[in-house]
Amino acid sequence: MRNTGHAGVSANAEAAGHIDEAIRAFTLNFGDANGYLTQAREADPGCAMADILEGWLLALTKDGAQLARARELLSGIAGAGLTERETQHLAAVRLAAEGRWPSAVAVLDRHLMNDPHDLAGHQCALRLDGYLGRFHREAARAARALPFWSKDEPGYGTMLSFYGFGLEELGDFARAEDVARTAAELEPYGYWPHHTVSHVLEMTGRPDEGVDWMDGRLPYWAGPKCNNRVHIWWHKALFHIELGEFEEALALHDDEILPAMRVAGTQLCNAASLLWRLETLGCEAGERWSRLLPLWQGLLPGMTSPFNEVHAAMTALRAGDRAAYETVLDGMKRTAAANSEIAPAYRDISIPVAEAMACFTDGDYAGAVDGLLTAEAHLWRMGGSIAQRDLVMWTLAAAAVRAGQRNVALALANERLALRPGSAANRRFQQEARAIAA
Repeated sequence: MRNTGHAGVSANAEAAGHIDEAIRAFTLNFGDANGYLTQAREADPGCAMADILEGWLLALTKDGAQLARARELLSGIAGAGLTERETQHLAAVRLAAEGRWPSAVAVLDRHLMNDPHDLAGHQCALRLDGYLGRFHREAARAARALPFWSKDEPGYGTMLSFYGFGLEELGDFARAEDVARTAAELEPYGYWPHHTVSHVLEMTGRPDEGVDWMDGRLPYWAGPKCNNRVHIWWHKALFHIELGEFEEALALHDDEILPAMRVAGTQLCNAASLLWRLETLGCEAGERWSRLLPLWQGLLPGMTSPFNEVHAAMTALRAGDRAAYETVLDGMKRTAAANSEIAPAYRDISIPVAEAMACFTDGDYAGAVDGLLTAEAHLWRMGGSIAQRDLVMWTLAAAAVRAGQRNVALALANERLALRPGSAANRRFQQEARAIAA
């Protein structure tokens, strides 16, 4: 008998129950979503939502081989007999697997107005908007949906956590913190509420509180069931950098990030951006770069991610492999020349940033300043969060100091200190800028 208790799923009741568990694991970023999808297929071999959700898990990696697998899987799903929720998801994930992220989000946005309880739809829209540098849009999307939810419903804490992260990226830090702390009480193992508070504490210059927040909640996020624990370790390392504890940050890279890191672009970016920051502060990353580069190289063919590919280019540069850098850059240029929805982000932002990072590595600091200043106004288009994109602004500040451009360096240091006056790294940028002869 087909399921009648789960209106969003065209499967029998047992399979639909497993789909609910998969969605919970997917939206919490905690647990084995794929395992539940396997159980759903065993209970109902015709469970289309299992294939659709697996398609999302593959497409959201943005890695070439996984995208190819997603397209193959999705091509075999027939539209007949699907629920409206499944129909909308299938349309959106097929677009996402082709790199048509804005179109996929547009489908999900309209769908979520009609189906505000679709947590998987909210998660996918949030993730795709993040790839487009538009995490802040989740504040509006969640605000549309929350009045339709009861606080007693399962998943309410997750829905609230989506809202909190959108508020943080919108810059409404006080409200984001309140919302996220409430969500963390409701869903202590949820990634998004913990992540949101981490962002707020980073953005508001409270690294001591950040370390305490991480340490106090270690049992909820540091275990193997937390699928995004590498990124949370990255945030903890950033707090140590802000405190001037650079060796502690490097130790977190070696002892926590590397052992837990999966070979996926979204994970490798954490290691690359952390090592880059630390090297600008005088820490020696050494052979860590050459060990990281091969992990990127298997992911790049067919990849669609302006943000990830900048980090792959940086890794090749710091590993001293100019041929690998040129390979990454050539791939970015091919994507930029194609008639795709994300081609302009490659052409206008990610390629200039990657080329400016090469200038920085080569000691052409004036060239790095010129390239990064040009990209700065529209930097959001490369994707990622405000904290992640700060790597570029960080590099710009360091380049201005090294180029001896006193006024530019002071202006950038003043900007950084206005946002995070207690930051050891920002104070160093200001001190070095002031030391440049007028």
